[in-house]
Amino acid sequence: MSGRRLVVAGGGAAGFFGAIAAAEADPRAEVVLLEKSPELLAKVTISGGGRCNVTHHCFDVDQLVRNYPRGARELIGPFHRFQPRDTVQWFESRGVPLKVEPDGRMFPVSDSSSSIVNCLREAARSAGVRVYTGRGLHAIRPRAAGGFDLDLTTGETLDADRLLLATGGNKATAGYRLAASVGHTIEPPAPSLFTFNIDDGDLHALAGIAASDAEVAAPAQGLAQSGPLLITHWGVSGPAALKLSAWGARAFAECDYAFDLRVNWQRGARESLPVGIERMRREHPRRVVAGGGLLDVPTRLWEWLCRRAEIPPDRQWAQLGKTSAQRLLDEVVACRLPVTGKSMYKDEFVTCGGVRLREVNFKTMESRLCPGLHFAGELLDIDAVTGGFNFQAAWTTGWIAGHAMAGAS
Repeated sequence: MSGRRLVVAGGGAAGFFGAIAAAEADPRAEVVLLEKSPELLAKVTISGGGRCNVTHHCFDVDQLVRNYPRGARELIGPFHRFQPRDTVQWFESRGVPLKVEPDGRMFPVSDSSSSIVNCLREAARSAGVRVYTGRGLHAIRPRAAGGFDLDLTTGETLDADRLLLATGGNKATAGYRLAASVGHTIEPPAPSLFTFNIDDGDLHALAGIAASDAEVAAPAQGLAQSGPLLITHWGVSGPAALKLSAWGARAFAECDYAFDLRVNWQRGARESLPVGIERMRREHPRRVVAGGGLLDVPTRLWEWLCRRAEIPPDRQWAQLGKTSAQRLLDEVVACRLPVTGKSMYKDEFVTCGGVRLREVNFKTMESRLCPGLHFAGELLDIDAVTGGFNFQAAWTTGWIAGHAMAGAS
């Protein structure tokens, strides 16, 4: 041992990756990982429905950072050092091949998060990381000569030459309090990835139906996103809604999740639908409007849109007047759905907020206020849209912090 003790607080993705990186970069150092709960890598285990969306198949840094509502500018440098391509190589070199799905998300070939969990635990064991569960970090006491005296939740004390806080973005963790105790500013945390509650029984009756190429907008907040949109028994979900929730996390929290959502159920319909209506009038005048034939959306969704436009179920295309046609167009391209609340997205539990980014040196992930203290993962005010991007930020910041702690930055 070199006599240096490097301590990592947090047994999640960022903490494990940081501890492994530090131990591999300086095999002589003693690397200690502390996790307050009895369970390690809990979020990795349940993410992606138990499959673990490890990263995203986006190897262009300029494109990659566009998926981060908070932290995009700060992550440019770190991603040039460790990006999704490096994550793939890291896991595959340790016997865990990854695969790419059509939307770019990457999962272990095994389709089981246990492959990732076991890989991380084995890499930590092989690197000599000392892992303790049931031991959390309670207080940080920086020493004048450098290093820290640490108070643990068990009543024990531990000294550390360098410390990595990677306790996650959950308000229940001690990370925010610990960072603030040494002078850091905490940006107020708020949920990021969530779905929209809409109090409309007729909409709920369509649960399970999806529009494959929709656009959702929050006009009052000046936000819009596109992609598949899923109707649920409480409102709307799917990639388009989740991306909008990430970009609007703070704005939606400020209005207490009560705002107008405008949905364009099929992009391009504003131009194509009027032409299609005229074609149906001319070529199929006796067909009923509610029978569809114009948009690439499920029949039941089209019928619902016709009802919202007050078009009787027996109304034929030849009988569709200009006023009714305009109402139908408005419902298709600018359907107003008042949002009345949010529901958290499955097991993602992503938040915006955390340690203020300008107080951190992203070349080393070291605090600009407290020498020897490093940060990684969701404790920072960094978050991303769904698709593996949040885990990638954890791998990258953990890897950089670990190397910096070991003196290998």
